[in-house]
Formats: sequence, structure tokens, C-alpha cells
Amino acid sequence: MAKTNSKSESKPKPKSESELTWRDLNVGCIVADPGNAAAYRTGDWRSQRPTYEPSRCIKCGMCQLYCPEGCIEKDEQGNYVANLYYCKGCGICAAECWTRAISMVEEKE
Repeated sequence: MAKTNSKSESKPKPKSESELTWRDLNVGCIVADPGNAAAYRTGDWRSQRPTYEPSRCIKCGMCQLYCPEGCIEKDEQGNYVANLYYCKGCGICAAECWTRAISMVEEKE
């Protein structure tokens, strides 16, 4: 039996809201469609933001690994910085940084 190429298979037509059931939801209600959050500046409503002390950073990447929004990126110097347009200020990056290179500060208006 020949395998079909998954790229050649067409996606099923999306169901309307009235046709959706609980079985149609992803586990954990995770948004599985990549790129859909880029249209929204979710960082506009945070109350805290991460600040970095580059001299304490050992460039381990744990902050990037644990960021639930995926908004921490590596810059040209190899330092990790949060894209503040998308950072929601949850503080997980600061909690996971064992060198305490990241701290959370109150957002100013």
C-alpha cells in the first residue's frame, strides 16, 4: 500500500462555530496555527516587563526555552532579549534565570 504525501493532502474545511464540539479543541486549548498572534500587540496590556543585566547572563537560553509566548530572541551579540511588543510580563523568564540576569519591573505608562 502506497503512503500518501501529507503535503499533497488538502486540509479539511474549517467548521463553523455552531458545528464545533469539545472534540475539535486542541489539548490544553493551544493555538496550533502558527503566526496568528503576530497580528496582535499583546505586550500593550502587561503590568511588568523584563529587564536584563547582560554582565550576569551566561547565554544559556533557559529564558527563551521557558517563555510561553516565544518572544525572547537572541540578538547579534548573543544576548537574549524580549520582544516587548509580544511579552505579556508573566515573569517566567526571570524565575527560570538562575543567574538572576533578568528581573521584572513595573511597567510605566
